[in-house]
Amino acid sequence: MPADPPRDVPRDPADQHPLLDVLTAHGARADRLTHVRTFPAREGVTDDWPAWADPAVVAGYRALGVDRPWAHQVEAADAARRGRHVALATSTGSGKSLAFWLPALTAVRGDAGAAASEPGRIEPAVRRGTVLYLAPTKALAADQLAGLERLVAAMGVSPTAPSGLRVATCDGDTPPEERRWVVEHADVVLTNPDFLHFSLLPNHRRWTRLLRSLRYVVVDEGHAYRGVFGAHVSLVLRRLTRLVAHHRPAGAPGAPGPTFVVASATTAEPAVSTARLVGVAPEDVVTVTSDASPAGRRTFVLWQPPEIAGFERSGAAPGGAPPADDPWALPDPLDPAHTEREADAVVTVDAAAPHPRRSATAEVADLLADLTAHGARTLAFTRSRRGAESVAQQTRDHLRAVSRDLADRVASYRGGYLPEERRELEQALRTGAVRGLATTSALELGVDVSGLDAVLVAGWPGTRVSLWQQAGRAGRAGADGLVAFVAREDPLDTYLVTHPEDLLDAPLEATVFDPGNPHVLAPQLCAAAQEVPLRTDDLPAFGDPAAVREVLDVLVARGALRRRRSGWYWTHAQPAAGMADLRGTGGRPVRVVEATTGRLLGTVDAGAADGQVHDGAVYTHQGTTFVVDRLDLDDGVALVVRRDVDHATWSREVMEIAILERRADAQRTAEAERSEASAGSAARGRSDRRDWGPVEWGLGPVEVTSQVVSFQRRRLPDMQVLGTEPLDLPSRTLATTAVWWSVPDFVLRAAGVSEDEAPGALHAAEHASIGLLPLLATCDRWDLGGVSTALHPDTGEATVFVYDAYPGGAGFAERGFRLGARWLRATRDAIAACTCADGCPACVQSPKCGSDNAPLDKSAAVRLLDAVLSHAAAEPTIVR
Repeated sequence: MPADPPRDVPRDPADQHPLLDVLTAHGARADRLTHVRTFPAREGVTDDWPAWADPAVVAGYRALGVDRPWAHQVEAADAARRGRHVALATSTGSGKSLAFWLPALTAVRGDAGAAASEPGRIEPAVRRGTVLYLAPTKALAADQLAGLERLVAAMGVSPTAPSGLRVATCDGDTPPEERRWVVEHADVVLTNPDFLHFSLLPNHRRWTRLLRSLRYVVVDEGHAYRGVFGAHVSLVLRRLTRLVAHHRPAGAPGAPGPTFVVASATTAEPAVSTARLVGVAPEDVVTVTSDASPAGRRTFVLWQPPEIAGFERSGAAPGGAPPADDPWALPDPLDPAHTEREADAVVTVDAAAPHPRRSATAEVADLLADLTAHGARTLAFTRSRRGAESVAQQTRDHLRAVSRDLADRVASYRGGYLPEERRELEQALRTGAVRGLATTSALELGVDVSGLDAVLVAGWPGTRVSLWQQAGRAGRAGADGLVAFVAREDPLDTYLVTHPEDLLDAPLEATVFDPGNPHVLAPQLCAAAQEVPLRTDDLPAFGDPAAVREVLDVLVARGALRRRRSGWYWTHAQPAAGMADLRGTGGRPVRVVEATTGRLLGTVDAGAADGQVHDGAVYTHQGTTFVVDRLDLDDGVALVVRRDVDHATWSREVMEIAILERRADAQRTAEAERSEASAGSAARGRSDRRDWGPVEWGLGPVEVTSQVVSFQRRRLPDMQVLGTEPLDLPSRTLATTAVWWSVPDFVLRAAGVSEDEAPGALHAAEHASIGLLPLLATCDRWDLGGVSTALHPDTGEATVFVYDAYPGGAGFAERGFRLGARWLRATRDAIAACTCADGCPACVQSPKCGSDNAPLDKSAAVRLLDAVLSHAAAEPTIVR
């Protein structure tokens, strides 16, 4: 008999989403539901078209079926029309595009008409205005272009007419002849921050026509600009504003700079985030957050996979071994908020635990197959490239026994695919040719995919903002939708499916990034100086002038810039923009090439290549397996050979961490001293200490050195170890910010933690604390790293470190430091509440562990944390 329905499950079948019965297999899987919440439908509220709106643009929208705009669209468009910067933060599918295109296109058409009315003038009184649209991914820019082209066609105005609209995308894939046309003629240019940083701004003199007439800058999916990526983009936008002012003629009418419209998912403090992103004061930003678009009823399901009965650690078992698809694999770097930094690790199953649970990816594959078989159009979000490939392949395998046609209508979508492959998949999903798509977070962003019936989320996506963005794909355009969040064996996932109020009722996070991070600021200042020499009056645009000058002094000392009485100059031959790694990927992507044919299969971020495409690694592309024959890091190429194999591979890495402030000595070379000066400057403002009696809490600059040293082959599906092979790969160094706590030996002994137990206790506490910090900081566990040791040379004591996995830091470790007691108390409670005996993936095992989750001592970790917390001072209540 199925269990009683959880709280909030509609008992009247008429109130249930019809696909809920499919998920539960007519009640057979109802015991996996931990919570069901139905959010009621919402009626839309319309408004009149603004009187200032261009009639042709309005006619175009009406021809496309928009008879009247939603009230929030008019509110945002009016503010932008008045020259106010706008933070538009409403839900997925709420029509944010109309809100910024209406004033932008009206301005371009009006300027074009005014210029055309004075044909005899050599220099028209009104220049033809231009618009720049920025998206975090090329896919989103291409999608917006398609929508604009439909609108222009519906307007019935020829692009070649004097008041016509000439729109185009321009990015790294644009051929030279097309790029020349964009430079000379385009009114609306759609691109991404990477092209703006690496090409447009460094070559700003070619783009004078666009820059001197720039009226609007649209920044789409503003919530994606967080962490180090957000800090870089913020400074790129400040460089853009500076160059617009530089090229704008003296005494030109209108505002001195462009009007920014930042469109975002619903987030906390959108005005503050927008102001920080574009470099203005929060009071200069108009916030529009009241969503007037209609919404269908949405049913939200929390789902915990079942325990696997009869599992034997020694091999395959009657109940089935945990799937070897590595559900904890790395996030997809196509999502700009994530970076692949840690090596994939083998997940060790605790033999003493009652039973391991089925993986989220295997569970989602079953659900996706059932939904597809019942005719539903479904997106299944996974946490990794490998997860997306695995879900799609398992779903096809399930469906092939029913119908080959159904199996062929399931695909995967992820970063690393070629652009044309992604465009084909997006179109196939729109038309229904693909009915089930297993995707990474790449499709979380605003690519227009409507008419979906259901969304499956395999594992916590990192933030509530991301979760609601993914959920918003279900039931768009006012239709009903079903969303299922399927928990992984992870401390945070386990906590959330049993505490629905913290998932469904808690406020959304603010977007966190720090433009003042000198590891980000330094290369951006160099790029700005190459574009136009920096003057003293320019410094406030880049942050606190004193802090900016401090970074400039370091750059001058290192020879990156030259100081003259008139300002700071870039005097090197190479482009300064190349110094900045916008997305924190560690360098140019590594190309994956089939050795026998020369065919380019895809790419892997440089920072992840050591762990993913090393010699002997198994690489999967659309269900086809390849084995890496050779990784050439110098040329950035991984040569692979098509091969059917019965195993997968996982890499292992080792790392060490140094506290920079305590490791300055005479043995460092002059170059290392200069590097340390820069790193110390990057984190000096975040250095702090706090004593809890004998326990020291620290925050400050660290240097993390890591190296992938070996890999394992594990047979599928029973995960039998087939062998371990060493790897000869270079070590990598990351200068960042960390929080740490150090425990003297007598505290360990008082807690009953022996010398032999200490490494396992510290290691378990480290893993669990990394898993819980995302509840307190606006981050994902993949934004973090950690190291623990029973005796660290810089502290002289047992120490646990948690660091930001970005150069210079991203503010997450600092958040943990400020809320230390709250953080460790949640960590302690999560470990103690887990029902396993000796530690499992739901409490102390980590998907990122470079030492195969050994040693770990769950019981000793609880005793250790109890002892540390007994010395803690009262902490402030967390503000989410």
